Amino acid sequence: MSARLLVAVTSSLEAAFVTSVGASREVAVARRCADIPDLLAAAGAGIGTHAIVSADVPGLERDVVDQLHRLQTAVVGLVAEDDEAGERRLRQIGVSRVLPVGASLEEIERAITAAAPRHGPRGAGPDGASGAGAGTDSTYIGDSGGDLDDRLDAALNGDLEALRRPAAGTDSPVEESVDTHRRGQVVAVWGPTGAPGRTTIAVNLAAELAGQGIPALLIDADTFGSSVAQVLGLLDDTPGLATAARAAEQGTLDAPGLIRRAPEVSAGLRVLTGLPRADRWPEVRDGAMEHILQIARLVCDVVVVDCGFSVESDEELTFDTAAPRRNATTLTTLEAADHLVLVGAGDPVGLQRIVRALGELAHVPSPPPTVVVNKVRTSAAGPRPAAAIRDVLERFSGIEELTIIPDDRDACDAAMLAGRSLVEHAPTSPARLGVAELARRILPERVTPPPVRRNRFRR
Repeated sequence: MSARLLVAVTSSLEAAFVTSVGASREVAVARRCADIPDLLAAAGAGIGTHAIVSADVPGLERDVVDQLHRLQTAVVGLVAEDDEAGERRLRQIGVSRVLPVGASLEEIERAITAAAPRHGPRGAGPDGASGAGAGTDSTYIGDSGGDLDDRLDAALNGDLEALRRPAAGTDSPVEESVDTHRRGQVVAVWGPTGAPGRTTIAVNLAAELAGQGIPALLIDADTFGSSVAQVLGLLDDTPGLATAARAAEQGTLDAPGLIRRAPEVSAGLRVLTGLPRADRWPEVRDGAMEHILQIARLVCDVVVVDCGFSVESDEELTFDTAAPRRNATTLTTLEAADHLVLVGAGDPVGLQRIVRALGELAHVPSPPPTVVVNKVRTSAAGPRPAAAIRDVLERFSGIEELTIIPDDRDACDAAMLAGRSLVEHAPTSPARLGVAELARRILPERVTPPPVRRNRFRR
């Protein structure tokens, strides 16, 4: 069966390309698309099997490429001869195969026949592998600068060092804080609705890791109610996550660019602030979030992400056409995470929600959760709250290992008023010591055990 092409390129490239494929028996032009909406509509209608795009088509972003793949339409880029900038931008937004307009018919047929849409979950290739370059066959046919081709191909196939090298001929300095061999771990902090203290745990966990000498990046990805900036006393006039997502969509986000958007608030701790208003959630798409996490792994040893509470994945059913998904940032983070911290409150309602949340996670691609029970106090859980909570969760969910965070409201309030973390403002707080124990559970080989103390909630 011949490939049916949906061509969405600029007029300077269209005539030459269509003429080249006119004599082919393997590929045929099914539609010349006027713009990106026309291309997506044609792909959604099943008119074509492959999309041919050029870098300078208005509206072409990473999210468009992701939508085409979800519509089972393979994407192939087309650039003018020696257009290194166009090739680089196409590859940065997720187009792994790029053709020069002067390629022979045989080369065009071979590239289009080999191209295929990504299958499986986001970030996974056809074989189910995940991560940077998973399932990616990066090919550039033609000779438009061997050094650039080699670096781009290496980056798409997992060589993270290639992602942060400046393009040939540029004088952009590489930030010294970018470690060429770093592959940071992503820690997703998630929990059910009801304000169990996700942000409090995320902020103090990141600060605890930084205090242990582990470079950490804290990302506020809660699209319902971001608050990391307020907790740490930061100005959020320019939301870091939104600007980083915009750069990722345009294919211009790199490690130095992410560092510039994530200021260092204390020694070893950088913060990428969230959305100042909940109605700005469409600015952060799943493809952009996936790319941000990939780049974040280059910036710090640990990336702590404060996630929103909802993990519903069927919200697009309320739209007649492809639409952004509010929970995409959370779902993408859970899928990409190396560690998952599930935060629940230490009261009867909170414990019930923990049990239900564990059931929800069974249907969401994510690592095994580390359960944290926050705000534990005798007034809500009885005279021996730690023992009671462990018994309840073991009985109803089978959870035996969990971390108890005592409710030290005075210390938390004072730290928030000062715009500082617990490790800075109240290092002897029982809540801070509970977070230190959590950090040790996540990275036991790198975190020093907290000092031995008498447990506030003994069995």
